Amino acid sequence: MQPVGGREVFAELSRFRTGLYGCLSRRADAFFELTDALLCSDAPARTPVELSLTAEHRRGHGSLYAALNQGRLDVERLRDLLVSLPLPRFGGRIVLTVDVSPWLRSDAACSPGRLFCLVHGRAGRASDHVMPGWPYSFVAALTADRTSWTQILDAVRLGPADDAALVTAAQLRQVVERLVAAGQWKDGDADIMVVMDAGYDPMRLAHVLADLPVEVVGRLRSDRVLRGPAQTWAQYAAAYPAGGRPPKHGARFKLADPDTWPEPALTTSNDTARYGKAEARAWDRIHPFLTHRSAWIGDDGELPLIEGTLIRLKVDHLPGDRQAPPVWLWSSQTGATAEDVDFAWSSYLRRFDLEHTFRFLKQTLGWGRPRLRSPEAADRWTWLVVAAHTQLRLAAPHTTDQRRPWEKTSRPGRPLAPARVRRGFRNIRPHLASPARAPKPSRPGPGRPPGIPNRTKATRCDVGKTAKRPATLIERDRTGPE
Repeated sequence: MQPVGGREVFAELSRFRTGLYGCLSRRADAFFELTDALLCSDAPARTPVELSLTAEHRRGHGSLYAALNQGRLDVERLRDLLVSLPLPRFGGRIVLTVDVSPWLRSDAACSPGRLFCLVHGRAGRASDHVMPGWPYSFVAALTADRTSWTQILDAVRLGPADDAALVTAAQLRQVVERLVAAGQWKDGDADIMVVMDAGYDPMRLAHVLADLPVEVVGRLRSDRVLRGPAQTWAQYAAAYPAGGRPPKHGARFKLADPDTWPEPALTTSNDTARYGKAEARAWDRIHPFLTHRSAWIGDDGELPLIEGTLIRLKVDHLPGDRQAPPVWLWSSQTGATAEDVDFAWSSYLRRFDLEHTFRFLKQTLGWGRPRLRSPEAADRWTWLVVAAHTQLRLAAPHTTDQRRPWEKTSRPGRPLAPARVRRGFRNIRPHLASPARAPKPSRPGPGRPPGIPNRTKATRCDVGKTAKRPATLIERDRTGPE
């Protein structure tokens, strides 16, 4: 992890805590103390009510749920606060990643807004299944080193009527615009790189974000069929003397058929300590053949030509001497050099650090643990966990390792793992700003009168999408506004 820009760490962390408190209005003190209780608890968070037993939470357990169910959080202001913090960079360049992680709620029949979320099984892809839950899209800044740390910048819950591609594009646009407004990116800097896995359409995202200083790098499925660059006017005139309309697309490029691959524009080879020899071959101006279907069914007129650099990465082995299949990547940059190709695939490999962040949020900070009925309450708990993770990242350089006797010693020069930073956060909390006010003495409310049950039945909510994308142009025209 890189140091915090030469500024004193406690001052930066105290500034964030003060700014976080400023984002809270209703139930601000209870919400802030709940965040401190989550940071200072010795054990992994299982239920929010257990956090009320910590010394940092000076209020009753009722205020805890009141903050989650009735609190008010200025999310836009918190997002501006997150992007104002010092960002990790790859040689001065910002690298972002986006991914979706579900908050599973299979037993919450009365919770609205749930979707069917894909859950990966432990016995291979054949054991994958779907479960009801709330999927959240996260955007995070990656670090250049191989660590468990990322800097979460945004989180958005996907609803039943949302188009995941459009929500992701709007989310990335807002994050990039905030980074530019905060001075994190200036004219003359290298474009912000956004890396993503195969669940996204990097071509469409590159087209939607073409007006921003962004380079999109995404993984492609190995069965995709793309097109090469079209012939030049001179080549077309020599091949077709009679004339005619020149083709818009070049030859077919089947990723699964090496016979359709032309000679690569460039080839790079590097020796890595983790994967052995890494060989990358790149082809320039490779683009998809778009039709008025799927994500492009709403576009009228001629579809765009989205060209980029296609990269095939092959390494000797995966960690543990496992067999490594080739990885296909597509970058929205054309005319890439050898340095650009190596930077693209090495940045993509750092994308998997976000998986460690998800595991820490769920297993240690308890994201997805509370059995909340309202999706708005789930949003507040999600932002509370994001704020707690950000404080741990800022406190990491000045946290003393509280190692257990059976744990391994941390490597010199390497940052502590997030769980170990949380273990020592209680020792540095007295040196930080704590704007939460002391609780006022009060009496518990009367509650429900004895002998009178709750006769109001909760509404049961369906699971799944409520909006369906038309499959053909005829269906689109029929279902369009009259």
